[in-house]
Amino acid sequence: MERAKEHVVIRGYGAISPLGYDVWSTSQSYVNGKPVFTYVQHGGRPTPVATLSAGAESQLQQLVSQNPNYHQLDRSVLLAIFAARQAVIQAGWTYNQSEAREDLAVNVGSSRGATGLTEQHFEAYQQGTLSATASPTTTLGNLSSWVAHAVQAGGAQISHSITCSTALMAIANGVAWLRAGMAQRFLAGGTEAPLTNFTIAQMKAIGIYSTLWDQPFPCQPYGTSGQNTFMLGEGAAVLALEKVPSAQLEKGSVIIEALGFGFEQIKSKTGISAEGLNFQQAMRQAISQLPLHDQSVDVIITHSPGTRAGDKAELSAIQALFQDNIPSITTNKHLLGHTLGSSGALSVQYALHLFEQQSIVYPGYSSILQKRPPHTINRILVNAAGFGGNAASLVLSMI
Repeated sequence: MERAKEHVVIRGYGAISPLGYDVWSTSQSYVNGKPVFTYVQHGGRPTPVATLSAGAESQLQQLVSQNPNYHQLDRSVLLAIFAARQAVIQAGWTYNQSEAREDLAVNVGSSRGATGLTEQHFEAYQQGTLSATASPTTTLGNLSSWVAHAVQAGGAQISHSITCSTALMAIANGVAWLRAGMAQRFLAGGTEAPLTNFTIAQMKAIGIYSTLWDQPFPCQPYGTSGQNTFMLGEGAAVLALEKVPSAQLEKGSVIIEALGFGFEQIKSKTGISAEGLNFQQAMRQAISQLPLHDQSVDVIITHSPGTRAGDKAELSAIQALFQDNIPSITTNKHLLGHTLGSSGALSVQYALHLFEQQSIVYPGYSSILQKRPPHTINRILVNAAGFGGNAASLVLSMI
């Protein structure tokens, strides 16, 4: 079908993660291709995690010092505020500090929400010293409402969780709201601060957490080790979205060209079939929205969390759909681990980097994937999937 006369454009984006806190620092991390892991003692064993760099942590603490109310917020909320402010600035959306913009809506989600504060308040509850701030600071609604306060957004404020597909679902909401005319501008993304004892223990209980803490790459999507190499990272990414007529598109603009969703009946605790039926459905639906004369994809940024079952299922889905024309496949989880609800938005940030660099840095460990360097990178498909059998695919194109 023909392209619509209006397109949803990524006007700006903001992100903070173990890879960096601005365009330059994050881009350097991707170009270097070096993972940014450390390890903590958990359950008496060294456990690999991906925390913010010293520079990023300093930037986050500067944000906290700017508002006394920020001291009571969960780390996931602070990460979201940092990323959202950055996205608004890059988009050039100026705002009046005393007047909220009713045309600016927000949807920032999280898989786990206020994990750190929830654990702290529960410990206080067990000791009989529960604070009155426990309830208001641990609700999932904190995410979008505090982001809205930070950027003076007066439109709809949505917080949600659909596990690890959360960020892509937020972006999908943004596209839908803009196309429907229910907002003129939209901030969409995800945030996660899961490096807590209980959250790490939950992942270990599933039996997927990496034990390669002493290896250069503790997380190895599509690796040949035969092990599960899932590991947690923290971070947030937010996109500033706007609907633009075709005539006003500028060369180099990145548009959200298509969206697809998949779901399958769960047969295991992690909810994915060997064939990756949810991935197949999501990718097929997204590609079907592309122009009939050109449905090619240059690069796929996979969800690939470093688990044997999950990675294999997604690759099976790609092979079933693309057959003999499989695009270049890449991921960023070998560099920053799995950031759960924010992972999809951080994958979009990675896509923007690939558009800029026009090349892929392949990981430095043994992989089952064939290296297929793309000739050009003009269209990228981003995948995400979560517990419960859901999946989402997003197609980005550079004009």
